[in-house]
Amino acid sequence: MSTIKVPANTSPVQDAEALHKACKGWGTDEKAIISILGHRYSYQRKQIRQAYEELYQENLIKRLESELSGDFEKAVYRWILEPADRDAVLAHVAIKNANKDYHVIVEISSIHSPEELLAVRRAYHNRYKRSLEEDVAAHTTGDLRKLLVALVSTFRYSGDEIDARLANSEADILHDAIKDNKVNHEEVIRILSTRSKAQLLATCNHYRDDHGSSITKHLLGEPSDDFRKALRTVIRGIIDPKKYYEKVLRNAIKKNGTDEDELTRVIVTRAEKDLKDIKEVYFKRNSVPLDQAVAKDTSGDYKNFLLTLLGKEDYSSYSVGI
Repeated sequence: MSTIKVPANTSPVQDAEALHKACKGWGTDEKAIISILGHRYSYQRKQIRQAYEELYQENLIKRLESELSGDFEKAVYRWILEPADRDAVLAHVAIKNANKDYHVIVEISSIHSPEELLAVRRAYHNRYKRSLEEDVAAHTTGDLRKLLVALVSTFRYSGDEIDARLANSEADILHDAIKDNKVNHEEVIRILSTRSKAQLLATCNHYRDDHGSSITKHLLGEPSDDFRKALRTVIRGIIDPKKYYEKVLRNAIKKNGTDEDELTRVIVTRAEKDLKDIKEVYFKRNSVPLDQAVAKDTSGDYKNFLLTLLGKEDYSSYSVGI
């Protein structure tokens, strides 16, 4: 469930006017920007962008980029984009640093629905004039390239029908590959990149029942490399994305120095989807509310914006249109 709190009646024209006022003059009114954009759904933010351009013949995104800075600017920029376009940007950033951020590519290709992934691929092509799979292939090598290209190129069946016999046989294929240290086998990549989420869940259940442990635990064995980590990310993201995102947030916050990129990505991309559920998983796992953990590890306008997206403001009652 979403964590965004949106007022009953909003006007994109009034919001555009208020944002223009917030950016006008010597100082930027960051609280007004947070109060408006942090309380609008994606389609409303699109209407605001359109109204702003019609009123002022200016691109709102570019204006905000010039007015804001640091992690706050990055979070607002990614929030105001349409979801598919935002994921295209996230994918492009990850590709440029593929040896470190390959997990972002895995997230986008595994956790998204087939239609959502297709929309991201189209947005990527429109923005960068190249295909997503082309750039993934150009910036990765070896087995990781084979897996990532297969993942971003797929269009999985999205229904609930499963083949129990197939799930059993493919669980054995995966087990034998892990046992023989051949996880880079083309059959492993084929199974994880083409099967539906329901079919893969059935396969993982058979694996655990037949072999006494989960696939992800068995993949923790040596050698520990990026390819094995990517395989675990695929499986964890498909089986339980909320639990996966909780771990991403936990690692981002508990590091020596907060990983703002990871923190921003999860909150911004999941706020309109399942962030409320992720918050519940986080609390059960850590005995600390996610809002409290974020407030402790961030500061300033960046903190206020993230807390707004989490559904809990941490600043004064200043508001616009609420």
